[in-house]
Amino acid sequence: IFPANSGNKEITWMMLEAGAETDVVNSVGRTAAQMAAFVGQHDCVTVINNFFPRERLDYYTKPQGLDKEPKLPVKLAGPLHKIITTTNMHPVKIVLLVKENPLLAEAEALQKCYRVLDLICEKCMKQKDMNEVLAMKMHYISCIFQKCITFLKEREDKLDGFIKSLLKGRDKDGFPVYQEKLIRESIRKFPYCEATLLQQLVRSIAPVEI
Repeated sequence: IFPANSGNKEITWMMLEAGAETDVVNSVGRTAAQMAAFVGQHDCVTVINNFFPRERLDYYTKPQGLDKEPKLPVKLAGPLHKIITTTNMHPVKIVLLVKENPLLAEAEALQKCYRVLDLICEKCMKQKDMNEVLAMKMHYISCIFQKCITFLKEREDKLDGFIKSLLKGRDKDGFPVYQEKLIRESIRKFPYCEATLLQQLVRSIAPVEI
């Protein structure tokens, strides 16, 4: 809790990587993220909420149960983990992270990745200590991966075409309509309607016209 309260993002990240538990509460029943938010250290809150241990992803690189093959090839774990833990959620940034890694920038690789993200999303929602923020993030990245696959398969300009679509503004005011529709679509497709975070997003966005 102390690094989070102090506002030191680097120390907070180091402690998380060393195994610090994010759901442990102090004497007044608050987690490190809640205490950091209370004292206004929102950068540290972002670090904590975006942290996802590499070991939790590595679980999918080993065959489970009756599976003969792992759900995620070992070579994809590192690149995928980099995207999962990014704090910049702009869709263009995520597509650029995909594009810069040849192992990821293939339809077959992205299919395996988004299916694993969907499984993580489900686990976040069904575990005892539900993590709606992380679940929504996994779902959002999964939706972007699925759109990447569409462009890789159907467009000659591939991911460059996706990036251009995301950045292109409409004629009258430059507003990026395609990007807005993608984000709204990902929210609409979130499969857990009972989630408080989803309901808050819908209430905020629904009345606003594009």
